[in-house]
Amino acid sequence: MTFSFNGEPVTVPGNQPKLGMKLPTFSVVDAKNQTISAQDLLIDKPLLISVVPNINTSVCSLQTKHFNETVDQHPNVNFVTISTNTVEEQSNWCAAENVENMKMLSDVAHDFGDAMGLYVPELKLDLRSVWIINPNGTVKYSEILHDQGQEPNYTEALKNI
Repeated sequence: MTFSFNGEPVTVPGNQPKLGMKLPTFSVVDAKNQTISAQDLLIDKPLLISVVPNINTSVCSLQTKHFNETVDQHPNVNFVTISTNTVEEQSNWCAAENVENMKMLSDVAHDFGDAMGLYVPELKLDLRSVWIINPNGTVKYSEILHDQGQEPNYTEALKNI
């Protein structure tokens, strides 16, 4: 698959999980600097993973705000946003944008990005994508944006939770 940032093609080593595959093992860091594993996120309810390349950019901000606004409408879903920003950058952004419902997770070590085949080494960013994971850990839905400057299909993602 080809992907682009600002119209420029990028190389993405690795393979992304397909529908029906198990969520790979990975770890990320939460707002309290605690290590969170993939297994920690699977808590007997569907998991929506919103991946944004850089929380401090306009489309990433829009994507995160959109899902933040829908969290209350779906109490039986675990919503998380993952980016390669530091915990401090994520916390500062959440405070500035008044985002309180969305759980932010840092992939600054790119363990998630590597495991999911989303990490772009030349940019040190993960690809914009949305993942719905069943409580048993299998991928139910995914959308990886070929043009990373575009927003995901929110309606389609939310229909699949």
